[in-house]
Amino acid sequence: MAAEQDPEGRAAARPLLTDLYQATMALGYWRAGRARDAAEFELFFRRCPFGGAFALAAGLRDCVRFLRAFRLRDADVQFLASVLPPDTDPAFFEHLRSLDCSEVTVRALPEGSLAFPGVPLLQVSGPLLVVQLLETPLLCLVSYASLVATNAARLRLIAGPEKRLLEMGLRRAQGPDGGLTASTYSYLGGFDSSSNVLAGQLRGVPVAGTLAHSFVTSFSGSEVPPDPMLAPAAGEGPGVDLAAKAQVWLEHVCAHLGLGVQEPHPGERAAFVAYALAFPRAFQGLLDSYSVRRSGLPNFLAVALALGELGYRAVGVRLDSGDLLQQAQEIRKVFRAAAAQFQVPWLESVPIAVSNNIDEEALARLAQEGSEVNVIGIGTSVVTCPQQPSLGCVYKLVAVGGQPRMKLTEDPEKQTLPGSKAAFRLLGSDGSLLMDVLQLAEEPAPQARQELRVWPPGAQEPCTVRPAQVEPLLRLCLQQGQLCEPLPSLAESRALVQLSLSQLSPEHRRLQSPAQYQVVLSERLQALVNSLHARASP
Repeated sequence: MAAEQDPEGRAAARPLLTDLYQATMALGYWRAGRARDAAEFELFFRRCPFGGAFALAAGLRDCVRFLRAFRLRDADVQFLASVLPPDTDPAFFEHLRSLDCSEVTVRALPEGSLAFPGVPLLQVSGPLLVVQLLETPLLCLVSYASLVATNAARLRLIAGPEKRLLEMGLRRAQGPDGGLTASTYSYLGGFDSSSNVLAGQLRGVPVAGTLAHSFVTSFSGSEVPPDPMLAPAAGEGPGVDLAAKAQVWLEHVCAHLGLGVQEPHPGERAAFVAYALAFPRAFQGLLDSYSVRRSGLPNFLAVALALGELGYRAVGVRLDSGDLLQQAQEIRKVFRAAAAQFQVPWLESVPIAVSNNIDEEALARLAQEGSEVNVIGIGTSVVTCPQQPSLGCVYKLVAVGGQPRMKLTEDPEKQTLPGSKAAFRLLGSDGSLLMDVLQLAEEPAPQARQELRVWPPGAQEPCTVRPAQVEPLLRLCLQQGQLCEPLPSLAESRALVQLSLSQLSPEHRRLQSPAQYQVVLSERLQALVNSLHARASP
């Protein structure tokens, strides 16, 4: 699948989006005659992000698109030739020109799955030189996508299922690629929509947005719309001068609120009228350009009630400053009173949207019962992941030529698990998650309702578990460069996120001081680890 033939593929990484040492190692492998040695790497993380007990696997769609389009072009090879030693054998560069991923096989956690430390997000096997070159691009594609999806899922858990969450962080994102990734995977993690139009075009993310303060403050009130007439929503009857109708309603609204008719800002009202003329079926008022109570709210009510006379209903208001919770509660009271006063029942349930540097703490306050907030826009706190800016994924060699490889180091946390592996999730009789098991690929799979001896991390002795259900975790998604099954849509992966989170126990799902989910080893895998340690000991 060439990127040029695939609109979404335009967002994929390029082969030279990599570290130089991948190219220098490739030359070393080639010079040693090992370019085609069969090798397997695993991509995983060592600790769950944000102090939590779970992460979400994301970025697989981007990885598959990258792998299927992987090809070093002449310009790529020429550049590598310019940064490698000048006496490099030209045959090496001819080898690079021939490379693709037609011999690469990938097993992976499905996009949107729960992921835990040490369990591979990806297993990548193929010719050693090729799969080495894939390290940095795959880490780049998976690490941030999984981080931002997990961050979004945490925010969704805080907000609860009823609040609508809008991602609006493109202007604060780490460059255009980071912005597109954040918009895509915040939606996967549980957000409802994004302000990012490109994410809508390329990825199918629902987009949303209305107006900014600049639109409101650009009007002085002296502007005359070229066509102030608005036809009734039903399409029958003569048009009405919306500005004039709003002015009439302003007098009623100000009398109801105890305000002078001159207090609401005329430019703000003119802006609301202009926006309502452009979007009569999607009118939303941004209330805090001047004073919410003395200007924004009465001006909104005047225009909304004028629209209501014509059969249209305003779709919401937005706040972007001040005490958002208190203001939302006060606005809801005004809506309820005005709905009764003017006998327009729909007015009392007009959605209230808020934004303004909302983090987890602020979100928890806005999500509390009785907050009256319906829509919450979050930018910086979702796209930049300020609590932890990196997931810390690694890509480690586990086998060459069918023989296990293990990184042994003085730092136990950085040691790797050797050999080609399989991973399984053990579930209880109620469907709750018990633990994940890593074992050697050639071992028989665990069976439901049968005892299994496993080694928890750091344990001196194995323990026994009897799962009610067993789920294989890693699915074959690319075999010898060929896609094994259609990739799920982004919406399908988003649904998997919510299903996966529902299976997680409250103790593991809580965001502060959660219980840690166990990832254990089979007896044979533990024995292999022990034997390799023993061999390396002096």
